[in-house]
Amino acid sequence: MRIREIASGLQFPEGPVAMPDGSVLLVEIARGTVTRVTADGRTQVVGEPGGGPNGLATGPDGHAYICNNGGFAWHRDGDGGPRPVGQAADYSGGRIERLNLATGRIERVYDKVKTAAGAEAALRGPNDLVFDAYGGFWFTDLGKARPRDTDRGGIYYGRADGSLLREVVHPVTTPNGIGLSPDGKVVYYAETEGARLWAIDVAGPDGAIVAHPFPALGGGARFVAQAGGAYTRFDSLKVDSAGHVVVATLFNGGLSRIDPQTGSISHTPLPDRYVTNLCFAGADLKTVYVTLSTQGKLIAIDDWPVAGLRLNNQ
Repeated sequence: MRIREIASGLQFPEGPVAMPDGSVLLVEIARGTVTRVTADGRTQVVGEPGGGPNGLATGPDGHAYICNNGGFAWHRDGDGGPRPVGQAADYSGGRIERLNLATGRIERVYDKVKTAAGAEAALRGPNDLVFDAYGGFWFTDLGKARPRDTDRGGIYYGRADGSLLREVVHPVTTPNGIGLSPDGKVVYYAETEGARLWAIDVAGPDGAIVAHPFPALGGGARFVAQAGGAYTRFDSLKVDSAGHVVVATLFNGGLSRIDPQTGSISHTPLPDRYVTNLCFAGADLKTVYVTLSTQGKLIAIDDWPVAGLRLNNQ
């Protein structure tokens, strides 16, 4: 396994997306930007949503869609890297945004949702998203943390054109990364605090799911696996071509590959305690781009043993 440093000096990078021209789009959460990193490591800001741009994906219209958590408060530890420590004093509200990559124009697509009980609720801290074959997207809302309380999170489904937003599973605890199985029939999401992986069985378009009885979370999320041993928190994830889920991990920094059939986990350590996200790239999808957020770096791992799953709109 060969590791190459692609770019440094990034301000808590996340959400890497491999682009057809060989560049990588990512967010800099602490800077409030969407940034393009070229193959030779040059960086260019392509959008400035402000707040806390977190998850990123390209939609069927060619635009980039952003999960914006509204902003973090930050703390710097002895190693100098920023660390998110809760809701920002100037928190600007959670939302889903659309970025025109050609012009830099940003539109707000969703910031409120109708709950299962019929009430209207604000999005609090959208975190990550994935598009399905129908042209819509699943996303997590992790919520926001304050000194004495924390929001309850949820899993949502939205149409890219802004015509439908649906609360699918709620409440759940700190949902973070999200991805789809190769056949599109299962949604996986990572729970940060418990380092658990959960699955939701898809029944059709527009976020229709198979209901499961207690102890399934929110009536639909079934348990898959949990990290053991060293202290670990789960962040974002991608699915590989074999159907395994690769989760970026915090504190026990690295990439954890989970077999959803058995729950077994193999861990590849990396040199950062805040390994936050990854994406597969290259003609064979065996290059893995990874964000090392404490160090502010984007790295590439060549010759990953299993090809990634090609994303919708990739």
